[in-house]
Amino acid sequence: MSHNISPLPFDYNFDTVAILKALTKAHKALAELKGSEDILPNKSILISALSLQEAKDSSEIENIITTHDELYQSNYAMKRFSSAAAKEVYAYKEALFHGNRLVSKHGLILVSHILEIQSIIEENNAGFRRLPGTVLRNDRTNETVYTPPQHIDEIESLMKNLEIFMNDATICDWDPLIKMAIIHHQFESIHPFYDGNGRTGRIVNILYLVKENLLSSPILYLSGYINQHREEYYKLLQSTRDTGSWDSWVLFILEGISKTALSTIEYIREIKKIMQSHKQSIREKLPKIYSHDLLNNIFHHPYTKIEYVMEDLKVSRITATRYLEELVRINILSKKKI
Repeated sequence: MSHNISPLPFDYNFDTVAILKALTKAHKALAELKGSEDILPNKSILISALSLQEAKDSSEIENIITTHDELYQSNYAMKRFSSAAAKEVYAYKEALFHGNRLVSKHGLILVSHILEIQSIIEENNAGFRRLPGTVLRNDRTNETVYTPPQHIDEIESLMKNLEIFMNDATICDWDPLIKMAIIHHQFESIHPFYDGNGRTGRIVNILYLVKENLLSSPILYLSGYINQHREEYYKLLQSTRDTGSWDSWVLFILEGISKTALSTIEYIREIKKIMQSHKQSIREKLPKIYSHDLLNNIFHHPYTKIEYVMEDLKVSRITATRYLEELVRINILSKKKI
């Protein structure tokens, strides 16, 4: 089916009982999540852990498969990666962080920002598609299921319209969560890039929630939910294009927000519980070496190294080695030679 993309906003009634109930539930879960952000003494640990999981899940949707083991053995800052897939996952995480910095600085999500995000994911500057011939196919049958816009002028026009819709609150009074669902569908339907559309679109999701102040930090990610319901996700993307009926798509996204927010709250509580347990153990058994920086290092780097401790704690190699050996001795860490 060829595209039939309406500029935003379009005329549609989202005020159904089912959508209003789902909106209430999603906003409640998001508000609870936003209130949970400060449970941890160091929020950067949470953001780092969640963003890496999101990068893994989002890449997996595109059949870029890696393991936590490979990811924890890698280090983006040092450009050391245990596999090609791990490198791609870390590029996604860097793109997410870059996008968040742009939104924090400008309070907007611009087309230029989206281009920057995609260029980091793909590690090139190809920009929007300029050559016709892109189609979306069924993975199993290779049948063409959707043909997005083919001409650069149309792609640029639709992306400019999307930019206005994301940033100008005066043109539409839809609830921000409904707008997020529409933005995601619109972006995926425009399919503006040769590669990286899905991953870029999923980053835009979280950036929009931050821009709308529904979250203070980028800590709600839908890729895990989409992975669990991948077949339904793609089916709803296409059926919405075919029928022009938005209810099922919007309800799917709202349910994803609710479930993901609640699971993230539980994740935060579990991290806090483990951090408190480790803190107590280190303070009791190793009072001479305990510090918040040492505790933070362990949680920032599930696989830590002498170099990481030296850098984070600003200590000598001898001191860093002694700290790690002591943590191994009390079973906080285990030692593995590579």
